[in-house]
Amino acid sequence: MSDRSKIAKSISTHCAGLWLPNYTSCKLKTDPLYDGVYTELVSSELPLLDIGCGLGILSMYLRERGWKNPVTGFDFDSGKITGGRVMLQRGGYQNITLSQGDARAGLPDHLGDVTILDILQFFTDLEQEQLLRAAASKVAPGGKLIIRSGLYEKNTRFYTTVIADMFAKCTFWMKAAPVRYPTAEFFKKTLAAERFAIDIRPFWGKTPFNNYLIVATRGLE
Repeated sequence: MSDRSKIAKSISTHCAGLWLPNYTSCKLKTDPLYDGVYTELVSSELPLLDIGCGLGILSMYLRERGWKNPVTGFDFDSGKITGGRVMLQRGGYQNITLSQGDARAGLPDHLGDVTILDILQFFTDLEQEQLLRAAASKVAPGGKLIIRSGLYEKNTRFYTTVIADMFAKCTFWMKAAPVRYPTAEFFKKTLAAERFAIDIRPFWGKTPFNNYLIVATRGLE
């Protein structure tokens, strides 16, 4: 059994119900997101704020890989936060806090690294800019703002991404339908104004989606 499969099995066994363990296991085995974020954070000694954390699967994955920094997960969906807390308790994962709230109304106190993964499409243009600037203010000198987002591009991958997000809304896995997909230029313009060095690269792995990884690093001040 591969390390990825072992981690997927370990985390998914803490899920409640019948569908969620299979979903979690499949996502951990096939989605390049978790290893990608781990690779970016592996040498960091900063705490992490995970905006849009859902069940907190990223934090559990990081623990399974031996990453011990404090993690604060923040999500709008109270059901996922409740489910994630149960998983944390069952798995004995330490130094992870999950809290419920609306990112449009403010973010938890934090200074360190920040992740925003797969949620920006559910915000309007103005809300995206406000959230990005708010998240940037939570990044410590030398820290990273790590974002995964589908980008607006007229190609098959983009339209597949839209269909998948609409399906997630129809099945009630997500609370809202997508509103606006950001562009690469949006990230460059907004984050450059916040004095970040920016790297944007395709990050779909073997998935059919138009996902990109945006890594913005704040300089040492």
